[in-house]
Amino acid sequence: MDIRLLSKKYEVRTLDINNVDTIYDMSCKNEIYYKYHPPFVTKESIVEDMKALPPNKSYGDKYYVGFFEGDSLVANMDLILGYPTDEIAFIGLFMTNVRYQNKGVGSGIIGDVCGYLKRLGYKKVRIGVDKGNPQSNYFWQKNGFYIILEKEYNVMELTL
Repeated sequence: MDIRLLSKKYEVRTLDINNVDTIYDMSCKNEIYYKYHPPFVTKESIVEDMKALPPNKSYGDKYYVGFFEGDSLVANMDLILGYPTDEIAFIGLFMTNVRYQNKGVGSGIIGDVCGYLKRLGYKKVRIGVDKGNPQSNYFWQKNGFYIILEKEYNVMELTL
């Protein structure tokens, strides 16, 4: 996968340990997310997220990326290809910088990501969304995702 093709508007870069401060600065301002998804972000939890893998997946399937406008981190995403099945891509995390929220930026990024995944041959995109978070649930439903399973969180899916 060529991560540069995940966005038509923003520069997409792999995020790593050198970006933890930037990710933390963006994430800690997103209070609504952490109200429904405790505990609150720490630099250590960011590093853990960078390393986290679902069962039977390798780091070759994981893309922890940032969408940048110049030096500004617009959004970050944890994307796992081929999970839970080969034809599904799983978004483990997607967070938009609060300065860019409610302006169509996140929806634009998700549209570009899903379009590229479809061109790569993926059939569906899946995500887990905190049940009680009205902002997150609205965002994903607005972008065509629908609930396929309700657990302690909503498993949502988009058919590409």
